[in-house]
Parts: sequence; structure tokens; C-alpha cells
Amino acid sequence: MESVLTASPGPCAKGRPREFCTDTALAAALRVFWSKGYEGTSLADLTEAMGITRPSLYAAFGNKEALFHKALDLYEQEKLEYMRAALEQPTARGVAETILRGALAMQTSPGEPKGCLGVIATMPCGSEADSVRGEMIARRASSQAALVERFERAKADGDLPAAVDISGLTSYLYALLQGMAVQAGSGARRDELERMVDTSLAMWPSR
Repeated sequence: MESVLTASPGPCAKGRPREFCTDTALAAALRVFWSKGYEGTSLADLTEAMGITRPSLYAAFGNKEALFHKALDLYEQEKLEYMRAALEQPTARGVAETILRGALAMQTSPGEPKGCLGVIATMPCGSEADSVRGEMIARRASSQAALVERFERAKADGDLPAAVDISGLTSYLYALLQGMAVQAGSGARRDELERMVDTSLAMWPSR
């Protein structure tokens, strides 16, 4: 799960006409990265899915890494809306439940790649993709910091027990999310993941 505090993608390019819609091409690129990860995706995979030539890809999006960053922005804007909604929930348990159930719905959505782009993209990341890995880590840290702040408020308000380690609780929640993503990507059924969510919420330190 990555930072969700990114700007929304713009509309199809205006001005000098292109022979393709950049929004449609970017959405296709996102699906490829989400399915294969950053390193597992080749330029041939991208151009075939996007329906464009390699020169057109470079002209519209830059290189593969620049395209990945744009696809990641789109992913956060469209697929991680539940994270923004979670931070507005009135209780800490509501925050956790909104995140877990939102992730479950996203990771098992029919017609979409399974799992989480952030986990899929970084797990096999080698030295040649260090900058991509660094960007993913930075985005994840930003989201975790927002959750820590929200849970600290809950603790101050008495919504979480005074003895709760907020950093540990946030790390635990992220470990659940990453575990769900790995299992979803490995073919776990939705009902299996739902039981994991239900069990985790039953163990949550507040109501």
C-alpha cells in the first residue's frame, strides 16, 4: 500500500493531437505493471497493451520508469480511495476496518489483477530498479505516517487504550495488508481472505 496523497491524473492530452488517448494508454500500462511487476514488465509488454509504438511511448510518458510512476499515481488515485475514506472514520477500529475491507475488495475485484501493485512491484526488485523501490518505500512511509497520526489522535481521545504501541499497531496493520496482497496474488479465495479480515478485527484493541 502506497501514499495516497498524489494529484489526480489529467485528462487526455489536448493541443497537438495524438493518435491515441494518453489516459487509456496509461490505464493499460497500469494493468501490465500490476500483473507482472516493474521488473517483470518489458517495453514490448507495454507497447502491445497500450497499442502504441515505442517512440510514442517515449514521447508521451518518458522511459519505462517514468511511465511506472505515472501508473502508480493513477493506481493510488483510482484504486486506493478507501485509504482516504479510512482516515475520516470516527473510530480507530473504523479506520482499520475500512482499510482492510477496502483492500480486500480491491485485491479480489473481478476483472482486475490480483494483489497489490506496491507489493507486486517491489518484491522482486533488483539493483537496477533501486530508484523504483526507493519511491515505493517513500510512498508507503507517507501513508504509514498518516495512519500513525490518526491512531495517536485516537489514543489521546481515549478511543485506543493508553498502553497501545501506535507504531507497532500501524506496522501490524500493514503486515496484514501485505500478507493479504501476497495471498490474493497467489490465488487465495475471497472467503479465505474475508476470514483473515474478520479474525484481525476481532483482535483489534478497541471497539
